[in-house]
Amino acid sequence: MTRPNILFIFTDQQTMRAMSAYGNPHLHTPHMDSIAASGVRFEKSYCASPVCGPSRSSLVTGRMPHETGVNVNGESIDPAIPNVGQLLKHADYNTAWAGKWHLPESYPPVGLDSVPGFEMLQPAQTSGRGSDTDAGVADHAVRFLERQHDRPFLLGISLHNPHDICGWINRHREPSIIDDIDALPPLPDNFAVEPEEPEFIQTCRRRPHYGAEGLNTREWNEDQWRFYIHAYYRFTEEVDALVGRILAALRDQGLEEETVIIFTSDHGEGVAGHHWVVKLMLYEEEATVPMIVSWKAHTPAGAIDTEHLVSGVDIVPTICDYAGVTPPADLAGISLRPLIEDPTQPGRDFLVSELQPDTERPELRGRMLRSRRFKYVAFSEGRNPEMLFDMETDPGETRNLARHADLGGELNRHRQMLRSWIEARGDDFTVPR
Repeated sequence: MTRPNILFIFTDQQTMRAMSAYGNPHLHTPHMDSIAASGVRFEKSYCASPVCGPSRSSLVTGRMPHETGVNVNGESIDPAIPNVGQLLKHADYNTAWAGKWHLPESYPPVGLDSVPGFEMLQPAQTSGRGSDTDAGVADHAVRFLERQHDRPFLLGISLHNPHDICGWINRHREPSIIDDIDALPPLPDNFAVEPEEPEFIQTCRRRPHYGAEGLNTREWNEDQWRFYIHAYYRFTEEVDALVGRILAALRDQGLEEETVIIFTSDHGEGVAGHHWVVKLMLYEEEATVPMIVSWKAHTPAGAIDTEHLVSGVDIVPTICDYAGVTPPADLAGISLRPLIEDPTQPGRDFLVSELQPDTERPELRGRMLRSRRFKYVAFSEGRNPEMLFDMETDPGETRNLARHADLGGELNRHRQMLRSWIEARGDDFTVPR
């Protein structure tokens, strides 16, 4: 079999449930759904970190943010660590990138050849609103697909929306412009804030910098919260239309059956769960992302994987597997290809996400460990620094079990799993005792 092309498409700030294929009736994403219809959609999918730069560093290297050196936005990947473009270019793939790179964020845009391993189809950094820039990203991607290709390609496409919700929140939009308030999406079942919420999260709610959009929501009424969810879904539908343009170009060039498509997002969005907006927290809404792998006529069509835990760090080893490239031995991720081809394989027992939510206070950090049934979160300081949720009985994370005496054994088991992972990956986070 000849080596396939790889089309890696990802959006910015799309929580897993912001996609109609994942069962959300309040938006319509037919083009993203079409990828799922010809491939495998994972339902336990997490980002490596719920913020752009750190997560993106993991998406393109297969390593955790503390390993790449990108713990907050504005930092660069350790140059000793190869990205996926370098790995595949060395294997004679034609490698190209469309859209923002964000590692680091730099304005004005830097040169076209600024990212090792990739032909940059436009300036490496893209500023402005996704509503203004994403169409241009899609244009560059389409033109690349329309070229004559004499060898397999890896095309990374980084779309900006639904990230525009950040600016929308800062403009204090009012729902009065909606004709039918009753037609707005309902508030989520986990809308309320837990009375004994960890002090660490309360501190983050008051942060006036670096993801401070939450400060603008303090006086919102329920209709405003519902209007925000409505707006977020419209930005998601906007970017879905551009995904459709890219997929149409792939079909028009007769490349569908020669191309593996991987679709995901860098991190999620609060969508009002726990009164949270945007990212920078480890609840499900911010930490989960879509994850779909499709290779028409090769992957199972319309398959849904509800069992395996998958992560953004799995992108690089998965791409390498399909491309026939041996990945570096010390990656944090695993290839998803064996799970796709044999769903009975056990996969991993747990995965970890990292959080550094404040550029001015680097000592504030968090770690999330998601096991097959439970989710454990530990914060570096503050009252009640731990959370433990039973994801089978409490998927909305409304009952923190960390202080329940009868769950002490489960809490200690998750603490120890995280300690073992920290030691193995060279992390310096300290797990509470």
